[in-house]
Amino acid sequence: MPYLFQDSKPRPAAHPGGARATHSSGKGYEELKRDCLRRGVLFEDCDFPACNSSLFFSENPPIPFDWKRPGDIVKDPKFILGGATRTDICQGDLGDCWLLAAIASLTLNEKTLARVVPLDQNFGPDYAGIFHFQFWQHNEWLDVVIDDRLPTFKGRLVFLHSAELNEFWSALLEKAYAKLNGSYESLKGGSTIEAMEDFTGGIGEMYDVKAAPDNFYEILEKALKRCSMVGCSIDTSSAAESEAQTPFGLVKGHAYSVTGIEEVSCRGQQVQLIRIRNPWGQVEWNGPWSDNSPEWCSVSPSEQRRLSQAARDDGEFWMKFEDFKVHFDKVEICNLTPDALEDSTAHKWEVTIHQGSWVRGATAGGCRNFLETFWTNPQIKLHLTEKDDGQDDCTFIAALMQKGRRKLKKLGAEMLTIGYSIYESPGRDGHLGKDFFRYHPSKARSKTYINLREVSHRFKLPPGDYILIPTTFEPHQEADFCLRIFSEKKAITEDLDENVAIDLPEPLHPTPSPQETEEEKQFRALFEQISGKDMEISAEELEYVLNAVLKKTKNIKFENLSLISCRNIISLMDTNGNGKLEFSEFKVFWEKMKKWINIFLQFDFDKSGSMSSYELRGALKAAGYQLNNYLLQLIVLRYSDEQFQIEFDDFLNCLIRLENASRVFQALSVKNKEFINLNIGE
Repeated sequence: MPYLFQDSKPRPAAHPGGARATHSSGKGYEELKRDCLRRGVLFEDCDFPACNSSLFFSENPPIPFDWKRPGDIVKDPKFILGGATRTDICQGDLGDCWLLAAIASLTLNEKTLARVVPLDQNFGPDYAGIFHFQFWQHNEWLDVVIDDRLPTFKGRLVFLHSAELNEFWSALLEKAYAKLNGSYESLKGGSTIEAMEDFTGGIGEMYDVKAAPDNFYEILEKALKRCSMVGCSIDTSSAAESEAQTPFGLVKGHAYSVTGIEEVSCRGQQVQLIRIRNPWGQVEWNGPWSDNSPEWCSVSPSEQRRLSQAARDDGEFWMKFEDFKVHFDKVEICNLTPDALEDSTAHKWEVTIHQGSWVRGATAGGCRNFLETFWTNPQIKLHLTEKDDGQDDCTFIAALMQKGRRKLKKLGAEMLTIGYSIYESPGRDGHLGKDFFRYHPSKARSKTYINLREVSHRFKLPPGDYILIPTTFEPHQEADFCLRIFSEKKAITEDLDENVAIDLPEPLHPTPSPQETEEEKQFRALFEQISGKDMEISAEELEYVLNAVLKKTKNIKFENLSLISCRNIISLMDTNGNGKLEFSEFKVFWEKMKKWINIFLQFDFDKSGSMSSYELRGALKAAGYQLNNYLLQLIVLRYSDEQFQIEFDDFLNCLIRLENASRVFQALSVKNKEFINLNIGE
């Protein structure tokens, strides 16, 4: 799929108050609902119809699903019953435990929940079969409307459902999120942090529990106090271990949510506990401090009430924090504001956002392992000017997110392996070239390249200027991306995409030479043979001359120069406007041609006779054209082949068009200046 460059200038963070309507009709929730009430019909969403394509894209449903509205399932449906709580989330027959763990965390913060799940919805008198939910996507809040037809089998909900059979907010939220991502099947498999960020617009951080910092308990405690969303999981060593149950009742490869962290007094000692929830609504830890363990006998009834401890098979359980560190491997934290978690004072972070694309043959250079193309990736300059309070360094989080991959699953797209590197700036402007990266090591980098939607890491670097290079691991892989920089103090970011500039030598004027060179004698003989006595050639005759000469040129691959290209050459070189080239004009063009051939050979690094499209930026710059990513990507799409190679005839066509366009641009600029001067004079 062709990706085109997106403007990656810094943008302010989005706010949910301005959520954009997404329905194909262009209408928002309120207008769609009014239309249904006026016509006396229940809403049917044409964008996400009640059919198999909304369920699965790779297979037919294993059972015959029946789409039903809540009123057809139970007699007295409720949107929310007794408040939205974590016990309202029970997993169905879909592998989206990562999403359910995030929803469970969402219920712990009423303000955040109300933003995602507008609470003024119900099955009351103004019911019209339409509901809406809000999600954050790549620095934009979206308002997603759905109808309330849900997939059922034998009268029961098939996917996410509440423990209360007549409560439907969680099932409808899952449907809206499935619509956002293209289908229910698109929700199979994922990272809890992905949904957490879509519910909050926050920034995610991932911890390896076995290598967590000494103050990890305090980090989690502070995160939960600030209403950050926290998830955890146990690694698997093979696909066969996925959702395998351990002897202690824990499930491998399964997404849990962290819902509490407390210290409790037991036999005169303070014990650190952590509360975990399994989105299945059952299957719990059976070790120390589990629901029915003897440890609770040593805790006072008042303490048990404070901790909401009860022996229920509801999927939620307490465990000792030390046991948690032994049995769990990953913790994901989504910082809502985001507030810093590493010191005791809460404060807002400065946020800048860049949108961009990796485009095959132009800006999809891969990681540093692929030096020949690495330098062609987008480059973002980061100015760190203010130290953290009382510190010598500047703290920031860099979060790189690939966009829309889950929705593209139906087209065969998977999450790409992504990451980034950070270099000290050499102190000059413009896109850094290959040699800089050949001789300079990175100052910092993402911890790993991984096939997650987002890769983020916290850094502390001295004040100064840095260059951040977002990349896929392999070159030639296309995707749109969103890069977010969160800094404790104000940091300035700018894209190193170059300004469009033209730096051509003054055009040569044909002048008679006192003595012709051997090359000129050969050209004159061929010219006379083709042109006749007037010594002028038409576009058709020029096509014959150039193709005859270029096919004999060594070291370049050349197929054929078209008649249209020859007309463009005449338009470029014809000084008297008769639509033909005189021999003196052709000599001037041939000097240009020799320069262009030398540039082509210079950038044909492997001497294959063709040039890599990734070298086009440098080749065009050598010819006098400095292009930004957008123009470069358009040219690569037009002139490179499937192996990202450009042969000389395409390179020549490109330069002829650029020079013609630059002449027109310069002529218009002169006219505009004359017009401006004339108006000023008046």
